[in-house]
Amino acid sequence: MRPRTRILAFGSAALIALAGALCSAFVGGTLGLVLGVALLSVGLGGIVLLVFLEVGLSEDHARAREEQRRLNRGKRGVEIRRFPWSRRPPRSR
Repeated sequence: MRPRTRILAFGSAALIALAGALCSAFVGGTLGLVLGVALLSVGLGGIVLLVFLEVGLSEDHARAREEQRRLNRGKRGVEIRRFPWSRRPPRSR
């Protein structure tokens, strides 16, 4: 995700949460309470979902880098053992 898109996404979720807090503070009665709870829920839920998205994307990028390293290592001719903890070669069947 590009930095500008990230800022816009997190900023809009924060603005929705702030609008919910302001509605519950300044709008009286049941309407203010309902608007506040709804907007706060949507804003804070959006922030949590965006954080999970960021974590997932960073894991995907790390996995892709690791795969690229593994492919580059294989091209150099380095033998990668399947079971590094095993001292004896695999059995033939």
